[in-house]
Amino acid sequence: MIKTSTKMLMMVTLILSTIMVLSSENWFSMWMGLEINMMSFIPMMEKSKNRLLSEAKMMYFLIQSMGSIIFIFMIIMNPMIMIMEEITNMMIMNIIAMSMMMKMGMAPMHMWFINIMNKMSWNMCLTLMTWQKIAPMYILSNTMNNIKTITIWSIMSAMIGAIGGVNQTSVKKIMAFSSINHLGWMTMCMKFDNEMWIKYLIIYSTIIILLVKIFSKSSINYINQMNMNMKTQMEKTNLLMLMLSLGGLPPFIGFMPKWLVIQSLIMTNSKFSIMILMMTSMITLFYYMRLIVPTIMSYNISNKWNNKNINMKTNYMYSFTINMMLPITMIINMM
Repeated sequence: MIKTSTKMLMMVTLILSTIMVLSSENWFSMWMGLEINMMSFIPMMEKSKNRLLSEAKMMYFLIQSMGSIIFIFMIIMNPMIMIMEEITNMMIMNIIAMSMMMKMGMAPMHMWFINIMNKMSWNMCLTLMTWQKIAPMYILSNTMNNIKTITIWSIMSAMIGAIGGVNQTSVKKIMAFSSINHLGWMTMCMKFDNEMWIKYLIIYSTIIILLVKIFSKSSINYINQMNMNMKTQMEKTNLLMLMLSLGGLPPFIGFMPKWLVIQSLIMTNSKFSIMILMMTSMITLFYYMRLIVPTIMSYNISNKWNNKNINMKTNYMYSFTINMMLPITMIINMM
């Protein structure tokens, strides 16, 4: 078992390493920030001595190291190449972008992400889905001017994230595929507006934090546990709202970032991209509904002494307020 002091130290270095990447002026210090980030995250994965966690740590280390090696190799190679500078520069930026996609778990380099998610605790899954995406996304946004293939990567991620989650029974795997799908939307944001992906990531992270809190508290790992572990109607309604928000259904806040992306795509007349992104969003909504419909349909009768959570109403109010921010802001704007 990892000590609390060690965990705190790793948490601080994890936060500082991401800040280091965001405030860097050159590629080398960005690479250094990514390495510190990786070495801080691996000890945090330690919970109890089991084979699955050791496997996950090893897998995470190998993939992140591979991404970093490709990244640093391209940085070193760039000044050395003199022939056809523009073409080589574009190629190098493409490879740097691919190394960042590998580090984030974007399709087609996504299988490690799903395997690791399935082997970790919910809190670590939350960190991997939210905080660990900030640094690679920032580096990816810096390479955006030279990349023409970003639309292909985005569409591929959106499609694999949607189709991959349909046949899953593990909630962690479903959330991992959902994360890959949202990564496709986020990278599509970068093509138009460099700040739009930050808004998307903030809203996505907020919904994921509230969702993971429910899954962690109720010890939900598989679909069949949803109905057994959800004790009250309030918890079920809370989960329903968050899931619909994550799917991007209009009255909820999760629709707003998708709306911004669709608006930008319409402005640039990218009909094919809009169609694919919206279709994949429908598929993700299907497997979110598959998670929550059995829970909503069956009515649980639970005794009061089973109801241990005192702050349930407060949590419900937080989720409700955050989810309903979109219609509230729209009403304020209309006034």
